Amino acid sequence: MTLDRRAFLNACTLAGIASPLLPGVLYTLAAQAQEAAGTGQSKPPAVTPAMIDQAAVLAGVGPFTDDQKKMMIDGLVDQSGSYKAIRKLELPNSVAPAFVFHPLPAATGAPDASCEKVPEAAASEPAAATAAPAQIEALAFATVSELGAQLRARNVTSLALTRMYIARLKRYDPLLHFVITITEDRALNQARAADEEIAAGRYRGPLHGIPWGAKDLLAVKGYPTTWGAGGFEHQMIDEDATVVERLDAAGAVLIAKLTLGALAMGDWWFGGRTRNPWNPAQGSSGSSAGPASATAAGCVGFSIGSETLGSISSPSTRCGCTGLRPTFGFVPRTGAMALSWTMDKLGPITRCVPDCAMALEAIYGPDGKDTSVAPAHFQWDPGFDWRSLRVGYFKSGFDEPKPLKLHEAKPGETAEEKQKRETANAAMEARHARQVYDRKYDLAALEKLKSMGVSLTPVELPKLPWDAMTPLLTAEAAAAFDELTRSGRDKLLTRQGPYDWPNQFRIARFYPAVEYIQANRARALGVEQMTALFRQVDVIVTPTMDEQLTATNLSGHPALILPNGLRGDDAPKPPKIDTGFEDNIGGPGTPVSITFLAGHYQDARLAAFGNAYQQATGFEKMHPKLG
Repeated sequence: MTLDRRAFLNACTLAGIASPLLPGVLYTLAAQAQEAAGTGQSKPPAVTPAMIDQAAVLAGVGPFTDDQKKMMIDGLVDQSGSYKAIRKLELPNSVAPAFVFHPLPAATGAPDASCEKVPEAAASEPAAATAAPAQIEALAFATVSELGAQLRARNVTSLALTRMYIARLKRYDPLLHFVITITEDRALNQARAADEEIAAGRYRGPLHGIPWGAKDLLAVKGYPTTWGAGGFEHQMIDEDATVVERLDAAGAVLIAKLTLGALAMGDWWFGGRTRNPWNPAQGSSGSSAGPASATAAGCVGFSIGSETLGSISSPSTRCGCTGLRPTFGFVPRTGAMALSWTMDKLGPITRCVPDCAMALEAIYGPDGKDTSVAPAHFQWDPGFDWRSLRVGYFKSGFDEPKPLKLHEAKPGETAEEKQKRETANAAMEARHARQVYDRKYDLAALEKLKSMGVSLTPVELPKLPWDAMTPLLTAEAAAAFDELTRSGRDKLLTRQGPYDWPNQFRIARFYPAVEYIQANRARALGVEQMTALFRQVDVIVTPTMDEQLTATNLSGHPALILPNGLRGDDAPKPPKIDTGFEDNIGGPGTPVSITFLAGHYQDARLAAFGNAYQQATGFEKMHPKLG
């Protein structure tokens, strides 16, 4: 008997087989057997009862009786397949599925377009300029407000700032590896135009004339959009991403397309590894690796990154930046690489909270193309009375870390096995020591908030299997890069380990459609329970790299990641090798972070609260010494 996918799916249905995974698994097994036998692909692959048993194990169904297996095989007569027909469409990454995720529970309804809107009089006045610096590079670490004040006072020009930042990108890229493409011609033309407009009194707003960098998953016409991945180094997309268009309209000056881990994973890209300015022996973390590293190193005024599951939070923590992961559906992703249509979010990485707020104000809102974007409002109001907010904290997230269970010696273990066990145990003990050490910074944040007059209410993250929902991400990612896997071009990606995309994409192809839907149903419960939590409090304080990171990325809630001090000389020494799996390995003299969360589309209130914390602590003013 021969096989084709549509026929096999129909046969499975007739046999009462509910799992949609099994047909695909079985077809793959049969095709592999055909290839191994050297029969070529001139006819569909044959299926045996033994293959059905193997496929059933992978699909988590069965076992099947001999009669069921015979019925399934006897029904495989159709020579055409639905998989093949869909694949002939050659769907590009930019085509989204027919379903759209919205993070609000059904009972809540769409956000009011006036949400977060404040009277115009409440908005802050522009900062006054200080005296012009003797050397323009003294402004390298200036905030957007400070740079804007200098530009409005015409103490400096956008052209001079642009040239200064481009020079720093070129100077420090050999050390930090954070640049993919410098958009020099475009930037110089934009800067000249900004200077002419500012001189003529046509001021577009706080970003006018400010140089910025884009994570290279944002399309920019006339320049490669590489997605950080081998095989895409010369990819040209003939459009500007919506975010790029909006920052152009705000008068901001795009000076570089910055690195990201290949296809938005980690800090390894096709040109190497992006480095942490505080400790260049380590990676910057990712996947918004270049935006965080370049911002922390004073090589751009601000940057735009993205997060699907930690890609703003993690590099902002490692590099000591302020990152704002907006509510899902606040910023249109048109023209951005799709990894997970229901989880991808674009947001700013900057030096302080007001910079994040001003950038978000320029890029949020519907564009008529990304149907996930809601008509909610955002207006930055640093004068908002943050003392009126009800503040909670995830109590268990601040508990003392429990020691990790070490590997015990097994009877008769060899010398090699003993060495591996002892090495693994030493690594776990070191990890626990770092967790214990870093906890004091989390606790200090709570004490600082209390000293500011904040009354903290203990709350807990809803008890749901959040990690079990994350295959949603990899399933969508595998679909987004389906052709990459099927063509074998995934071998061009720099990283090929068990946790890297090539292997994860292959594994995701065995994720049943039924289980994908079940995980989304569980996610719906998560959204409801997280939304109920934010009816009790307006803001939640939490350690950054905690279970909440997975939960809030799934539920679509906004997060503000803030620098929270530097580790002291007594900090545990970092491991010799940065595997990329941990964010707390920096060692002495490296940054730590704290995260604030808020309800859906409450990003402006979140920013106001975070700004108050930064004003009380000043941690955002710390910068790495690059020499």
